[in-house]
Amino acid sequence: MKRLLLLFAVLMSMPFYGISQSVSDINRPTIGGLDEVAPFSEGMAAVRKGEQWGFIDKEGHLVIDFRSDLVWNRQASNAQGVAGIRYPEFKGGMSIISKRTEEDIPLYGFINTKGETVIEPEFVNVSPFEAGHAVGIYANKTHRGKNEFQLDIYDYGFTEVLLNKEGEMIWPVQQRQGIIMSKRRFKLPELRTRLLSEDLLTVKDNNNKWKIVKMTPGGE
Repeated sequence: MKRLLLLFAVLMSMPFYGISQSVSDINRPTIGGLDEVAPFSEGMAAVRKGEQWGFIDKEGHLVIDFRSDLVWNRQASNAQGVAGIRYPEFKGGMSIISKRTEEDIPLYGFINTKGETVIEPEFVNVSPFEAGHAVGIYANKTHRGKNEFQLDIYDYGFTEVLLNKEGEMIWPVQQRQGIIMSKRRFKLPELRTRLLSEDLLTVKDNNNKWKIVKMTPGGE
């Protein structure tokens, strides 16, 4: 408290000694005009201008420029995956990005703390990284040909997988059905897998029952 009073007294005396600094001068921002500032996570905090986000470091400097592909939701839910992300943040050195397909459906991937894409957006839903792994639903896209209007036709297959930070799908969990890659009919599929321990998964089956899966060949 005494230090605050002393600082205030010094500031009040500045004009009388010909010092031109004002309160505005000593509070000059490192970055301004922001619409939202998120909490720090892993040494970086997301900041928003309009619909774009960037990241600042602990010195207040912008280290990842504003971009429109960082994932966030004004009305974030409690769901695992992208629907539960209120604002961009780094988890395990990774932050989720999105890219839209030709059908205008978002696919998700990851950038690192340098802003580099390290896992391409190929997943219809992903979780943030935890303990070096993330869960994702991989969309395998196969070109089937062209229709009568010479438009490309694609087939999709979907597999829920466990990812490492290199983007390698290190463990296939289950095939996923009922995901329709049409803008009017697409619904974000829920993630049904959680990492329980280093080599154990808990997985929800098609009957909404949970099972424990050990990540060893044959489940032994």
